[in-house]
Amino acid sequence: MFNPVRRLVVYCWDFVFNHEVSPLRHIPDVAIRHYVLQALGLMWAVAFAVAVGSYTFLAVSIIGHVVLFAAAAITVTTWTAATAKPDLFVRASVRKGTEGS
Repeated sequence: MFNPVRRLVVYCWDFVFNHEVSPLRHIPDVAIRHYVLQALGLMWAVAFAVAVGSYTFLAVSIIGHVVLFAAAAITVTTWTAATAKPDLFVRASVRKGTEGS
């Protein structure tokens, strides 16, 4: 059962990292082959680092956006309440003083 899986893993590894098996084998100069493989490796390392960094800071970004949307919603609710029921914003002591006059 593990033998076919093992063969697949070894084949994939060789296809990517073995310069005699990968498509880089068509480059005649071994030094250039090695340089190209190193450049591709660096490119993939940077790509994964950027991706993981994006995923890590995604949560922070989502929380920041939720806070901004909540602030906007509270502002709209406050404006709506001030328009519809301005007495909500008058202190109780002021209300009693104006009712007695």
